[in-house]
Amino acid sequence: MLAKAKPMKETIRIFDRHTRDLRKGRFSEPGRTYLITTVVHGRRPLFSDWQIGRVLVSELRAAERLGFAQSLAFVIMPDHLHWLVTLQSGNLPALMQRIKGHSAIAINRALDSQGQVWQKGFHDHALREEEDLRAVARYIIANPLREGLVKKIGDYPLWDAIWL
Repeated sequence: MLAKAKPMKETIRIFDRHTRDLRKGRFSEPGRTYLITTVVHGRRPLFSDWQIGRVLVSELRAAERLGFAQSLAFVIMPDHLHWLVTLQSGNLPALMQRIKGHSAIAINRALDSQGQVWQKGFHDHALREEEDLRAVARYIIANPLREGLVKKIGDYPLWDAIWL
């Protein structure tokens, strides 16, 4: 016997509810470690100027100092950021809004400009307990090598890891 199909109106209502649920935001919890990637608006290579990259580093450090996050490793590429971070308080959207908002103001001030610095949103991956944090850190820190920006990671100025 064939199953009776749901009426189209009910199917649309379920789809709409699911879409709304996705827009409510991500699940994030203090104490969990995340790999976050966020991109400069228009993929502009803003951080090719390492002094502008240091502005972003200052914001990452401030988030740690204020107790929002523990930074385990990061690399700031010319047009994006990879950040291995343990959330300490609040949630990821609030943390990233703070990082991106404060850094955008400081970067615009440093460049004597205005306008959008970051693309909307960010990508996150919650690490499972069995994932090797040091291996993830090595992978993200090696980005400048893989992209051919430097021959040795020590030559790249915009990275850090707590294990080094």
